Amino acid sequence: MSPTLQKASVAALTQMFEPIREDLREVDREFARHVQSQVQLIPKMCNYIQDGGGKRVRPALLLMAARMSGYQGEGAVLYGSVVEFIHTATLVHDDIIDESELRRGRQAVHARWGNDITVLLGDFLYIKSMSLALTLDRLELIRVLCDVTLRMIEGELYQLTKSGSVDLKEDEHFDIIRRKTAYLFAGSAKIGGMLGSTTQDQQDALWNYGLNIGMSFQIIDDLLDFTGEPGTLGKPIGGDLCEGKVTLPIINLMSKSDRHAEILVRRIVEEKTVALEEWRDLLSLLKSYDSIEYAYSTAVDFANRAKEALHCFPGSPERDALEMLPDYVLSRDR
Repeated sequence: MSPTLQKASVAALTQMFEPIREDLREVDREFARHVQSQVQLIPKMCNYIQDGGGKRVRPALLLMAARMSGYQGEGAVLYGSVVEFIHTATLVHDDIIDESELRRGRQAVHARWGNDITVLLGDFLYIKSMSLALTLDRLELIRVLCDVTLRMIEGELYQLTKSGSVDLKEDEHFDIIRRKTAYLFAGSAKIGGMLGSTTQDQQDALWNYGLNIGMSFQIIDDLLDFTGEPGTLGKPIGGDLCEGKVTLPIINLMSKSDRHAEILVRRIVEEKTVALEEWRDLLSLLKSYDSIEYAYSTAVDFANRAKEALHCFPGSPERDALEMLPDYVLSRDR
């Protein structure tokens, strides 16, 4: 996608999501209210996380799905806050596991306050999310949230068993990102539909929509490690590979049986560092074997599947907005 089209799609999405702008602000306010504690360190750390920014894509997805399904109550903001709590908990735990020093261009929470405190903060956020979800007394929604959260934790554990494996297969990689990322997108979309008046088929369609959006989102996120600017991304070049994370562009490159590429990738993963010349060499290999293009085309395929899943809903401004979201995901530069 050209830079002009990228800017156009982001501008169009911003306009389409204008109806839920105030609801998204209320999600932030709800988050801030529910992290208040007599232990002053908790709101201090949570405010630090919120000040770091974030796209709020998951709450936005839930809010717009709820509107498309005819729901106008306060439950959408509440459950938008719930999924933001869950997402934030995964971020702080992931940074500890990955030993990431930076998050969105600033010190990661664990780098500032230490692993022991940050683990407990993640636990607090997980439990707070379920406590908040219980206030509406909708057991079927809580089941979805619990199922999604368990799958995410399983995904993190599965990824740890594959950390540093340069022989990771594509289907194994997809299983990891499906669990770690896509299921929360899927749950967010489905819960939005469950709040409104939807059939089981429509709820299943929203689940599939969110799942495919999540797959596309993570593939693009992984691609940015190779195509993004370090200053824009807020993390060093080659961060994923140096952490032992083998993502789709590398998996595709390794499948081409290039001995030089294999030696280079193994060295970076084993030594957990990459020199600038080595990185340029790797980028050249990825380009020459069309591995970057392959990963982007795969993300496009998932985005198109997401759009197709919405066809069971009648036309509406809300459906239009949700159909724009995959284009935004594909145009991301951070």
